[in-house]
Amino acid sequence: MKKKLRGLKRQDIQLDFDLYRVRVPIPGVSGAHLSVVDIWPEGARDTILFLHGYAGILESWERQINHFVRDYRVVAPDLRGHGQSDAPFTRYTMDELVADLHTIVTRLHFPERFVLVAHSFGGSIAVEYANAHPERLSRLVLIATAGEYPLPRFVAALLRTIPVELLRPLWRYRPRWDAELHVMKRMAVNNMRLWQGWNLLRNITTPTLVITGARDRYFPREVFEDVGKMIPNAEIYDVGASKHKVQLERYQAVNRAIERFVAGENVASWRQSAAGDDPWRGRSWLRHYSKETPLTVPVPRRPLTTFLESAAAWYPRQTATVFYGHRQTYQQLNERVNQFAHVLHGLGVAPGDRVMIALPNMPQLIVAYYGALKIGGVVVLPTPDAGPAELLAQIRQTQPRVVVTLTGFSKLAETIAEQPEVAQVVFADLRSVVSRATYQKLLARWMKDADEAEEIALAKQVGLRMATLMRDAPIEPPEVAIAPESLAAIIFTSGTTDEPRGVCLSHANLVANTLQTRHWIPDLQVGKETWLSVLPLLHSYGMTSAMNVPIAVAGTMVLLPLFDVAEVLSHIRDYRPTLFPGVPSMYTAINQAPSVREFGLASIKACISGAAPLPIEVQEAFEKLTRGRLVEGYGLTEASPVTHANPLYGLRKPGSIGVPVPNTEAKIVDMLTGVDLPQGQIGELVVRGPQVMLGYWRADGGYDRANVDEDGWLDTEDVAVMDDDGYFQIISRKKDTIVFGEVSVYPRDVEEVIYEHAKVMEVAVVGVGVADGTTRVKAFVVPRPGTALSPDEILDLCRRRLAPYQVPWEIEFREELPKSFVGKVLRRMLVPER
Repeated sequence: MKKKLRGLKRQDIQLDFDLYRVRVPIPGVSGAHLSVVDIWPEGARDTILFLHGYAGILESWERQINHFVRDYRVVAPDLRGHGQSDAPFTRYTMDELVADLHTIVTRLHFPERFVLVAHSFGGSIAVEYANAHPERLSRLVLIATAGEYPLPRFVAALLRTIPVELLRPLWRYRPRWDAELHVMKRMAVNNMRLWQGWNLLRNITTPTLVITGARDRYFPREVFEDVGKMIPNAEIYDVGASKHKVQLERYQAVNRAIERFVAGENVASWRQSAAGDDPWRGRSWLRHYSKETPLTVPVPRRPLTTFLESAAAWYPRQTATVFYGHRQTYQQLNERVNQFAHVLHGLGVAPGDRVMIALPNMPQLIVAYYGALKIGGVVVLPTPDAGPAELLAQIRQTQPRVVVTLTGFSKLAETIAEQPEVAQVVFADLRSVVSRATYQKLLARWMKDADEAEEIALAKQVGLRMATLMRDAPIEPPEVAIAPESLAAIIFTSGTTDEPRGVCLSHANLVANTLQTRHWIPDLQVGKETWLSVLPLLHSYGMTSAMNVPIAVAGTMVLLPLFDVAEVLSHIRDYRPTLFPGVPSMYTAINQAPSVREFGLASIKACISGAAPLPIEVQEAFEKLTRGRLVEGYGLTEASPVTHANPLYGLRKPGSIGVPVPNTEAKIVDMLTGVDLPQGQIGELVVRGPQVMLGYWRADGGYDRANVDEDGWLDTEDVAVMDDDGYFQIISRKKDTIVFGEVSVYPRDVEEVIYEHAKVMEVAVVGVGVADGTTRVKAFVVPRPGTALSPDEILDLCRRRLAPYQVPWEIEFREELPKSFVGKVLRRMLVPER
């Protein structure tokens, strides 16, 4: 269980430190470990170690860690007996603490020389280390460090004589001091009160910066002021109006001072080292990021489940899910996940075994997803709108040991249970929560004309109830070690142009994309945001943006199993969501809803639209309704899925997918030769980053890397162009491009023009073959309800705005367009013969 922070509030949390914690053995003490945060961003070459003081914790460096991790590898330990480190019953002498520090340096493979920054009595440990290992330090920074710590006589006497037993009953109610009681007493008696550092200060040969606060009166002022005078050639910086915790009270001034001092060694940052004189070369898009979006995100080597465990530890009472008025906290969610993990283990699921989840958006989906991952299982997410035949085909491909689905799908489950690879079917209940109409719509997704009573009776014969299985399961987490590189999920593509394929994503892929997406919204407040999670969580976009990202910041997920405009608007009114990831068809429907302004959409501050092109008219209308920011992004299941987005608070370019997210590279290559193309030329988009898949699932359990080259570049099969600012625009799917001899027509170019017509609600442009063997442009148009629209009106607009070869030869009106469950137009269903 995480130890409570005392006397310190987590403030501008940009990084969840728990994701980067490692355990380092305490020398000479069997089974005891130090808790050390080790954050190593992409390309960082230099290392800074931050050391807290007596009764402190590494979180006291939060402001410095968030600042310096952009350019440096940052390491911050909890001293033995402090914070999350173990507290063995040792003497806590200076020799022990210096040995701990050197063990961290050696065990974590520090570079030959590093920067050591220390506060208060941590500075005394740093002084000792600088004397013992001067060859390891390039710079030394001492903050509010004294040359000695003279305690009043009565305090020293009390420390020596008062038994710990007398204080222990009251210790849990202390307002501060993040160390164990015996640690504080022993460290004070055997170490701090005895320490005299004046001679050691004179022996320091490392370039040193001494930072003090003018109002620091923890001890007599002279013990602070004389430190800088004793160190040869030390640079002294008095912050001014600050007390003892200078690095928190005046963090901006402290950061600037450290930055100037460390830069005096003229060691280039990773960006300067990689790009020479031009820090933007090859990544011109970096200059357009929102102000608080980091240029690179350190990707921790942890399993995805760490996000949930951290949220439950720091925010146990925060509401995790809201489902038709039913709420559960993060503590309850984590406990239920642990219970289901034990259930799956008891059903024979071993690391690497597959668990298919065929559920709509509901709390049990999240429980099953994270429960499978906690025991090393592999989650299989089928296509959200797969029919029975397609679902069975995906089961045969992936061979899950357990399938989790709705009680109402028991007829389908009966067929599933007959598959030799499926050992058990587990049913989740939904009927008691949702309306009958919603329930029937959900059943219709997989089973047509389902009889509710018959399905429930059959479920008792076919499988086991999830709630019953979990009833007596332990709430403690299972002890399973999970490697970051191990397979976490097989997610089937939506099959817009081809048959769905199973994409294999590792824990590292999912952790990376969760953090990349999380940091794209720079003003997220941990523990205070609410997501409207109506995107299907079975889809990669919904999984990441509507489930994993909210959990990473302890956000509340308002779950809806179907997109129904009336339900969505009522949930916005009742729960005031601040984030609403969606697809263009959702925003279009909301824009057109009657009396939409009565539902108070102003709570929504940010939306990233994905899965399909976002028409400019839809974006502008939705932003006018909400006064929030709606930006277009881009991704594909093979990249977990997010690779690009328009900055929320930087330069936005309507019609573009924006720029690559942190840690992601993108370029345009020739569609035939694969040669890199310059800015402004149309070609094929390829991307590279830590979110790129392991490969496609193969029947033998291996990975098909057909779309990923040996250098890690993923072929997106999208035609695109990059402009001078590094913004990318998708022109067309490669397979959707309509070719006339030497010229090409890109459907989006035609669709954007047709969308300008006030009577058009939706449009899809495709190429259709005709009898003479040629291909012609055809537009399928959905008129706005209540309007009279003729083909000639659309053709007149197209003739004015488009080249002759781009003008559709035929306009066909439809009541609706065939779409996937996330709103992508299924062009292969418009022209199946293509």
